[in-house]
Amino acid sequence: MMTRVLGARSLARDLGSWQEESGRRPAYRALADGIRLLVHDGRVPLGVALPSERELAAVLELSRTTITSSYSVLRDEGYLISRQGSRSTVALPAGARPNGLMFRSHQPGPSGPVVDLSYAAMAAPAAQVELAYASALQELPNFLPTHGMEPVGIADLRDVIAQRYTARGLPTTAEQIMVTSGAQHALRLLLSVLTSPGERVLVDHPTYPNALEAIRRNGARPVPVPVRPEFAAAGAWDLDGIRSAARQTAARMAYLIPDFHNPTGLCMDSSGRAELAKIAHETRMTLVVDETMVDLWLDAPPPAPVASHGRGAAKTEVVTLGSTAKSLWGGLRVGWIRADAALITQLVGARAAVDLGTPVMDQLAAAYLLADDRSLLEQRREVLREQRAVLLGAVAEHLPDWRPTIGSGGMSVWMRMSAPVSTALAAVAPNFGVLLAAGPRFGVEGAFERFIRVPYARSPEDLIRGVASIAAAYDTLATDRDTADQRMVVV
Repeated sequence: MMTRVLGARSLARDLGSWQEESGRRPAYRALADGIRLLVHDGRVPLGVALPSERELAAVLELSRTTITSSYSVLRDEGYLISRQGSRSTVALPAGARPNGLMFRSHQPGPSGPVVDLSYAAMAAPAAQVELAYASALQELPNFLPTHGMEPVGIADLRDVIAQRYTARGLPTTAEQIMVTSGAQHALRLLLSVLTSPGERVLVDHPTYPNALEAIRRNGARPVPVPVRPEFAAAGAWDLDGIRSAARQTAARMAYLIPDFHNPTGLCMDSSGRAELAKIAHETRMTLVVDETMVDLWLDAPPPAPVASHGRGAAKTEVVTLGSTAKSLWGGLRVGWIRADAALITQLVGARAAVDLGTPVMDQLAAAYLLADDRSLLEQRREVLREQRAVLLGAVAEHLPDWRPTIGSGGMSVWMRMSAPVSTALAAVAPNFGVLLAAGPRFGVEGAFERFIRVPYARSPEDLIRGVASIAAAYDTLATDRDTADQRMVVV
């Protein structure tokens, strides 16, 4: 079977700014670290062959000796497998295992086990989840006489979700709800129905990395519109830019996160939501609002949903996504779409090509938890408040020149560094005992090299140790912090 070969230009694009100005790491080592990061992030697939040494040297404008040395390092570390008479292919070293979002080699750092800050998700509230599944098991016999395939979702769960929207000021019926296997599944279904290959999809920028990947895999093209944290929540979203981009690109769909935006934690105010609904109506663009973080408010509850600001036909132009993954537990793969009944019918038809429904047990467990989650959510919010304070205190101590965007909710802080070394930092951080997601993962075309997302969904001890490890790694890269260009990097 023919081995797929990764193009040198594609690899160079994904590497971004892998060479830091300090020069503390030799070029071959920095390049090897950059490729290793792409493997862990899934941006270089396992089993593909890397470009030839000659081709990559020409594209990166390096000596062939440098490329040879980099490939040799990757081979020694187990990231390349060489077979006689064929190209070296990408692999994972022994001991590497998934951490939920990507693969990492979990070797102890200088001060103990590796602290994984590459994802933003809390551990499960174990007692409540166990009770939910016990209740689901008792309810399951009611479904056993049926075929068990519910492409739109079981009635009990759709009723609970509809009631939650109604209580938040958005009257909703069960017919407007479709249950999915998580919010990511919901977004993929919407993309398959609302877009065609080559079409544009507006996104706030930065945004959720897996949403960008879903858009690209559907053949659509993400069009970034900046979120500017320096203007605070009231002016962070460039609404004029969204309107202008929608008109200029004729985008049929936009994907935005106005509720405790990932990664900044910002929350759009009520007037901004009303304007957003108005833009969707004016431009005939379907606005997909991701509300997966909506229950994780830490300073103040969010305004009413964006869809509640529509009038008449505008209500059909705002689609809302929700999920149990962030507020309850990532292992409970239950999400939903709130839309008009006609779109729900289209989505059910499209779903048949993907799956035939979310598992009934998971839906029953989700219905149990969502029916009465007020106390549980407040407990989880209080934990996040405490952990956010710990994180900010550790950053102030160890990284005083970093500027955090402190949103009013969510699970992470968007940090602005004084040097554009995000990719390099994420590449070397595992050597210091911490795993990070590089800033460019949250952007389009290599943006956000000056930024890094740091989640606070870990224990205080992990956060303190993790920040100390980040600082140690950063110190090896950013030697020119005081003179670094202070301009924000956005596109």
